This record gives sequence, C-alpha cells and structure tokens, in this order.
Amino acid sequence: MRTVNRTWIVRAVAVALLLGAVTATAAEAGWWSEYVTDESSLPAEVQEVVLEALLGPEGEYAAHATYAAIIDEYGRVNPFVNIMASEAKHIEALQRILDRYGIAYPENPYLGEVDAPGSLAEAAQAGVDAEIANVALYERQLATAADHPDILEVFLNLQTASQESHLPAFQRAVSRYAGS
Repeated sequence: MRTVNRTWIVRAVAVALLLGAVTATAAEAGWWSEYVTDESSLPAEVQEVVLEALLGPEGEYAAHATYAAIIDEYGRVNPFVNIMASEAKHIEALQRILDRYGIAYPENPYLGEVDAPGSLAEAAQAGVDAEIANVALYERQLATAADHPDILEVFLNLQTASQESHLPAFQRAVSRYAGS
C-alpha cells in the first residue's frame, strides 16, 4: 500500500511540475496573445484571461481534448463522458463571450495531440489534477475580470463546476479505478 501511495505522490508532483512548465512556456510564448485585438471594447488584459481560459494548458480546450483522448483509449466510461460533455458547454460559454466582444479564436488545437494516461486510474488522477489546476486558473483570473460582470459570472460558474462537480467525480473515480 505504501508503494502505491508514493507512486501517486510522484505522479501528482510530476503532473504539477509539467503543468507549471507548460503554463510558463505558454505564457512566455503568448499562445493566446496573438488573438488579442485593438478592435474589442475589452481591455487587452481581460481579453488575455478569457483567451487563456479557453486556450491555455489549464483551460477548457485542453481539458476537453484530454477527456476525448481518454474516451478514445478506454471507451465511453464515466466520469469522462459526462465531464467531457460539460467541458463542451464551458467552451461554448467562453466562445460566446469572445464572440460578443469580437475576439477571434481558433478551433481546439489540443484535439488529437493529447495522449491518454496508461490506465483508467491514472486518467482519473489526471482528471483530479486538471480540475484543481482549472480552479486555480479561474481564481487567478477573477480580479482581472472583476469590472466585467458578464465575464466574471461565467468564470465563477465554470470554477464552481470544476470545484463542486468535476473534481469530486474524479476523486471518486480514483478510488473506483484503483487497481485497474
């Protein structure tokens, strides 16, 4: 039992470090910055946080693509099927904001680029880690969106869904798939 716990801890730390490195690289490279426009009534920093919520490695496109890869590998298993459908709604909510403010965005660049973890147990733990990172992403962005009630409401709703629905579902799945 102690070996399993150490293995999960090592994996969780590795995922956290990878997410941190990818996020830093993405921010330095400005993956989503190229879509910021002077044509929008939104300030550039607000455009950036909405685009990051959609395009960033902790954002909705990445989560959707990850869960799609898991379903492709392991079949239509829960909670991945239900949460992937929810992520599609999160994407639509962010796209509506971007459309409202005249900000262009690409199709999901992560689709087909993400590999599924080696087992359903690892996939469930990756879901836990991804939802924790997603909640933290929105927490960092709330202050920037504070003067835009429409965006703030969407961010809070998406953060709540990750915290109160997706995260507990993946935590239960970790237990369910342990040993598989």
